[in-house]
Amino acid sequence: MSDATPTPTATPERPQLPAQSPPVDPAETAVASDKAQSTGKLSWWRGDGGDGAKRNLGLIGVLAALIVVGAVTKPDLYGDPNWVWNNVLAILQLASVVGVVTVGMTFVIIGGGIDLSVGAIVALAGVWCTTVATQSYGAGGMIFTALVVGICVGLVNGVLISYGRLVPFIATLAMLVAARGLAASISNKQTQVSSSTFINDIAARKVIGIPILVYILGAVVLAGWVLLNRTTFGRRTIAVGGNPEAARLAGINVRRHTMLLYALSGLCCGIAAIMLTSQATSAQAAMANLYELDAIAAAIIGGTLLSGGRGTIVGSLLGVIIFATITNLFAINGLSIEAQNMVKGGIIVAAVLIQQFQFKSVTRLLARNRVTTAT
Repeated sequence: MSDATPTPTATPERPQLPAQSPPVDPAETAVASDKAQSTGKLSWWRGDGGDGAKRNLGLIGVLAALIVVGAVTKPDLYGDPNWVWNNVLAILQLASVVGVVTVGMTFVIIGGGIDLSVGAIVALAGVWCTTVATQSYGAGGMIFTALVVGICVGLVNGVLISYGRLVPFIATLAMLVAARGLAASISNKQTQVSSSTFINDIAARKVIGIPILVYILGAVVLAGWVLLNRTTFGRRTIAVGGNPEAARLAGINVRRHTMLLYALSGLCCGIAAIMLTSQATSAQAAMANLYELDAIAAAIIGGTLLSGGRGTIVGSLLGVIIFATITNLFAINGLSIEAQNMVKGGIIVAAVLIQQFQFKSVTRLLARNRVTTAT
């Protein structure tokens, strides 16, 4: 009997199978690959706030087309370089007040809201800063009052929407009526004349041949661009407008941020109130009528999504200038305001329809077609 222990039979090891991964859509893979390859090369092509610069170039193309129409219809005027330069300054000055309001409106819409009370806030701030009591403190008191009134009314909108859980449309619509009524009550339905030489000269003075109102517009646009694209506040605005719940889970105080957006819109209205008061050297409850529609339309034309989460300050500025150019073009050709409003309405409808066709969806569709053809 042998004491040897039987040697166990060696069994081959079972090969380790790789972990299964979920199926990958080849179309999405192709889109991601194309996007990764183009990110470095075309980073300069991307506009502010995440929107493409192609849209802004398209708006510049629209402006060029309007200039061509003006040159064709009024060749005698457009043939004079001095008249052309003065007309450009007139268009920019016409766009200045609405442009400042539009900057604040752009932030609100990107953040997922809407503000129908901006025109009424401008009127209330203008009337309040031109009362006899306020004017007794001089130009500084008038400017301070207009800014504080705009910010406070904007904060009321923000509190009602953020903490009162009111729909932005309803809250700002109620404020539109209330602010107009308060402005009429303060002014006793009368036009209040500004006696401040400093305020009145803002619209009349020029620096290096350019009106001060244009400089104010440029300063507000520049500040808005930096705030939206180079600060945490701007990134949070885009996040809140794109997906409020995801923004909340990421640690953003959505309610407080929404309140601040409406306060920012009110601040822009306060600035616009001073500018408009300077132009008219007076203020009344009916001033800045329908400015809310002009600001919303300009923001939409500029590429700001009504659903929030995307928009550009530069695009909104170009939208304001386009509408001001249309107004100027109709004026020099002696056309009616009714026809002008119909053209504006058509442009707004066309811009909203274009927004329905997202470039991402089109890209995915083309990618799917390429994959299907290849297989």
